[in-house]
Amino acid sequence: MIEARHLRVLRAVAGTGSFSAAARELGCTQPAVSQQMKALEQSAGTPLLIRTGREMRLTQAGEALVRHAAGILAGLTAAEEEVAAIAGLRAGRVRLVSFPSGSSTLVPTALAAMRAEHPGTRISLVEAEPPRSVEMLREGDCDLALAFRYGGADHSAAEWDDLVVRPLLTDRLVGLVPQGHRLAGAERVGMAELADEPWIAGCPRCRRHLVDVCEDAGFTPRIDFATDDYPAVVGLVGAGLGVAVLPELAVESVRAKGVSTVAVEPAVEREVVALTLPDLARVPAVAATLAELERAAAR
Repeated sequence: MIEARHLRVLRAVAGTGSFSAAARELGCTQPAVSQQMKALEQSAGTPLLIRTGREMRLTQAGEALVRHAAGILAGLTAAEEEVAAIAGLRAGRVRLVSFPSGSSTLVPTALAAMRAEHPGTRISLVEAEPPRSVEMLREGDCDLALAFRYGGADHSAAEWDDLVVRPLLTDRLVGLVPQGHRLAGAERVGMAELADEPWIAGCPRCRRHLVDVCEDAGFTPRIDFATDDYPAVVGLVGAGLGVAVLPELAVESVRAKGVSTVAVEPAVEREVVALTLPDLARVPAVAATLAELERAAAR
C-alpha cells in the first residue's frame, strides 16, 4: 500500500534532485529519506528512481507517481482538514499565494478578518505572479491562489477549467505620466498618444499584455526599463524616465510621488480571482478565507 508520507518524500526528491536536499526540505535525515524511498519502491513493486553517481532521475513509473501525487495529497489534505474541523480538534491551515498588489490591498483586510473570526486558523502567505502561482496550486504547494488574467490573447477559456474560480473584481489599468508631462491632468489619453514615449513595464505577463495593447493601437512600445516592483515603476515614472500603465490595485498600494494618473483608452482591464482545487474548496478554513477575500474585494 502506498502511503501519503512516502508520496511527500518522492515529490521532495523529484523536486530537489537528491536525498540530501530532500531531507533538508522535509526537516529529516538523509537515511530516513532513503528508507522511505525503499519502502515506496517495495510498495510500488518497481523502481521509481535511477541513481547514477550524484545524479538522480525518475523512472517512467516514478514520473507517473509524481504526476498523481499532487492530486492525491490535495485530496488527503482536504479530508484531514474537514474531519479535524468537524471534530473540533483544530480550525485548520491555509497556504495562500498572491501577486504583490493583491498582497498589499485585498489580502491584509481578508486576513485581519480571518484572525478576528477564526483565531485558531493558521494562514501563511507567499508572493508569486501568475502563471507561477497557478502552477504552485496545481503542484500542491499552496491551498489558495490569488491570480489575474487579461482578456484577448492572454485569456484562454480552458486555462482554469480544472480549478474552482471565485471572481473577486475587475481591475482597470491606468496610465502613469510624470507630473510635468504634456498629458498630466488630461481627463483621458488614447494609447496612440503615448506612441513616442519611453516605457517602464511591469511583470512578464503585464509586459506581454502591454505590447499587445500598444500594437493594437498601432505602435510597438519602446521599453527602456522593466521591473516586477510596482514602487520602482512609480519611482521611474516620477523621475521623468518614461510612462507606464499599472492596475488600479497596484497604484492604490504605492505612494505615487511625482506622478499623475490618467485614464487610458481603449479601456484595459484584468480579472482578479481567487483559485483553489475542487477538493480544497470544501475545507472549512479555505472556504472561510475565500469568503473574506470576496468581502475585501467588495469594499
